[in-house]
Parts: sequence; C-alpha cells; structure tokens
Amino acid sequence: MTSVPHGMIGHDAHGRFVIRPLLMACLFAGMMAAPRPALAQAVLFVNGEVITSYDIEQRAKFDTLAMHKNLSRQEIIEELIDDKLKAQVARRYKIDLTEKDVDKEYESRAKGMKISTDQLTQMLGQAGIDAKTFKAKLLADTSWQYIIRGKFQQYFQFSEKSIDDAAEKKGDVGYDFTLRPILFLVPKGNAVALEARRKDADALRSRFINCETGLPLARQLRDVIIRESMTKNSSDLMLPALREVLNKTETGHLTPVDVTEQGLQMFAVCEKKETKSETPEKKAALEKLMTQQFELKSKEYLRQLRREAMIERKK
Repeated sequence: MTSVPHGMIGHDAHGRFVIRPLLMACLFAGMMAAPRPALAQAVLFVNGEVITSYDIEQRAKFDTLAMHKNLSRQEIIEELIDDKLKAQVARRYKIDLTEKDVDKEYESRAKGMKISTDQLTQMLGQAGIDAKTFKAKLLADTSWQYIIRGKFQQYFQFSEKSIDDAAEKKGDVGYDFTLRPILFLVPKGNAVALEARRKDADALRSRFINCETGLPLARQLRDVIIRESMTKNSSDLMLPALREVLNKTETGHLTPVDVTEQGLQMFAVCEKKETKSETPEKKAALEKLMTQQFELKSKEYLRQLRREAMIERKK
C-alpha cells in the first residue's frame, strides 16, 4: 500500500493529532463564537451552545456573497449545526490550531482573490458580514480536515493499482527534472533594456549544450543570477504550459526565455529522468480519490455526531 501525503494532515505524515493544554480549547471556543449583537435572539441550541438569529443572518449573507448560494432558512440552520458540531469535536481533540493559523488562511483566501486582507475585510463589511464570522468558518473547516484525516487516516491510503485504475490516462510518463534557474536582471519598465537582454539570453541559449560548460558561460555575463539546483517532478508542476516546455527541452539545454517581474528567466535542464510512478495523471487521480474518501467519511462522521447530539429548537 502507498501512504498518501496530505495537504492538511497536521505535523506528521500520518495525520496524528497534536495535543495542547486546556488553553488551546479555550482559544478555539473564543474564535468559534461569532460576534453577536446584544439583541440577537436564540433560535436553537446544539449540545447547549446557542445559534442565534444573527448567526443565521450572517451565514445567509456569506453564502450569497462567497458561495453564490441562496439557501432556505432551514438549509442555513443545518449548515450552522454542522459547523457547531465540527467546532465541538475539534475542542474535544484539542486541535493544534491558533488564531495565527486562521489569519494565515484568511490571508491565503485574500491572495487567491488577488486582494489584501484589509480589502477582503472591507468587501465583507460592505456586504454586512463581520470578518470574524468568516474566520470562524475557516477555523471550523480547517479543523475538520485535521479531524477526518486524522481519525480515519487508514482510509486515505491507496494502492498503486487503485491510483492507476483511477487515472484517466494509462501508461503516461512523467519526468524527474534537475533544474538551474538562470535570471537576466532587467530594470522594471525598461523596454529597451529588456529587448537588449533578450538578445543576450537567446545568444546564451544557442551556445548552451550542457550544464557543465553552459553554467560557467552564464556566470561570465553581467547581471545574471544562477539560482541553486532544484529537483521537480512533472506532477509538481501546476502549470501545464511549463510542464510541456520542460518535457520538450532536451537534457543539457535551456528552456525558452520567459519574462518575469525581475527580468528574463530560463531553466537549464541539467538532468531529466523518465518515471511512470509519479505523473500528473496519477497525482490528479490520487487527489480525486482523496476528495471522494474525505467527502464520504465527513458525511458519515457528521451523521454520527448528529445522532449523538442534543439539538433543541427554541419555541
């Protein structure tokens, strides 16, 4: 069996929980408490913890803005019950998450939208959503990842055959690349200098026939940075265009010139080894299997938590 790496499994390769003192549980509880105005009315209790009319209002606004969903009031309540149960079980296991971890996730979401955290907070505010409401959801969702993959870690291991069977393309070949990035520095916004440096880069490409002789040639050029050697597998390359370029570049040669913020960049392909064990298709298949298993175990465990929960609706 092949042990599967997880993106959010904790601090070891097996998704084990990390225990902290009782203070961690108190911090978690404080973050999960969404800000509520003094006049918010209690709607129901989940194991003694309240969900208010304000919570429902906030989630409705959030789903409309972020998820593009217009759910019924009851559907929103069911979502909030699930989040409340996730938060409670996370406190039970004392998940090793801090407010700083949540802020990082919040920042990551902002970067994904190509805006700053302040802009994200402002955007939420304009829609009537408190940023703490969003952060509380991030904390619940992130902790839930730890819980499911830690509690059911044996279900997140897949044989090579299972991964091969799930791959859309069979018998595909990947590569292990040993690369040396080469950067020609160009002042930002200087089109004349950029064109001149492009000629220098193209000239180097024409003379570069292997890394042993080519890298010393590059070092003789002015304003050229040769970065440390890196090893990448085809499956690690998220951009299909870059993957295709590297696949087509012969060993010992340079990739075509690419414009970056700092100047012109090329990659010296110093070594390229064929592999069938790690390919983009297999990585995609593994991620698909992981997602399917996570969704299955998540639904099963939530159903169990709901059966065990004391859910009281206020009349």
